[in-house]
Amino acid sequence: MGVSIYFWIGFHVFVFIMLALDLGVFHKHTHKVPIKEAVIWSAVWITLALLFNLFVFFEFGKTKALEFLTGYVIEYSLSVDNIFVFILIFSYFAVKSQYQHKILFWGILGALIMRGIFIFAGVALINRFHWIVIIFGGFLVFTGIRMLFQKETEVDPEKNAIVRFFKKFLPVSHSLHGDKLFVRQNNRLYATPLFLVLLIIESSDLIFAVDSIPAILAISQDRFIVYTSNIFAILGLRSLYFAIVGMMGYFRYLKVGLAFVLTFVGLKMLVAYFSFEIPIVLSLVIIISILLISILASVFIKKEISP
Repeated sequence: MGVSIYFWIGFHVFVFIMLALDLGVFHKHTHKVPIKEAVIWSAVWITLALLFNLFVFFEFGKTKALEFLTGYVIEYSLSVDNIFVFILIFSYFAVKSQYQHKILFWGILGALIMRGIFIFAGVALINRFHWIVIIFGGFLVFTGIRMLFQKETEVDPEKNAIVRFFKKFLPVSHSLHGDKLFVRQNNRLYATPLFLVLLIIESSDLIFAVDSIPAILAISQDRFIVYTSNIFAILGLRSLYFAIVGMMGYFRYLKVGLAFVLTFVGLKMLVAYFSFEIPIVLSLVIIISILLISILASVFIKKEISP
């Protein structure tokens, strides 16, 4: 699908305006984000994504609109796994709630750039070497099965390659300094532990992108559809994080659901290579059904208490 350059420019102008409003107006002052505010902002981002989906429907047709919606649902649901890692990172560094929004803002800004590079590289590879979908599909199936049996994720900053590399060039202060990323002490520039948190979040998102980008490429190889659906999912990640933090304990089986989603999407990509295409509508129904079942199971199945 050929998309006018004006659509690309218009989309990025919209994104930067929303980010500027988010940080410069609505979250100008550092504060702890309450669950009510987080839920409202989550609803705002989801509504904006659905309105954009309506625009895609009228501008590019039903098929592209379904591709966008399916891709958005996949990326938004997979971002939940990112959130549990973010919680571990913030807990490890004892980052106060009022400082977490700023870190997630800059982390997501970096994620937008990295996801764009991954998407365009992935589409180019598929267009040039169609057989690579077998590798992508097999990788997703493997990741889904691994997630199903994987134990709780542990975070060890000292094992993070980016953090170790960074420490070779700039010293790190021993304590936090409010929401500052850098401080000057004894006429020397120091990075604060908050900046290390930002580096770890950026690197963890890079790892998650390795899973999520092939997943959405199984739905569409249209750069505009893949890119915009991914970006809308990322933009809603901050508010979703604070909403989930406030409702921890209700989603025990969501990770199981995500594992099945990844496995299904990987199988979809594999069978598509052999000319057996699963309709977009059916894919969307299956994905949403898996997520709903895992959420309902988390709510209604009581956790067993060990004697």
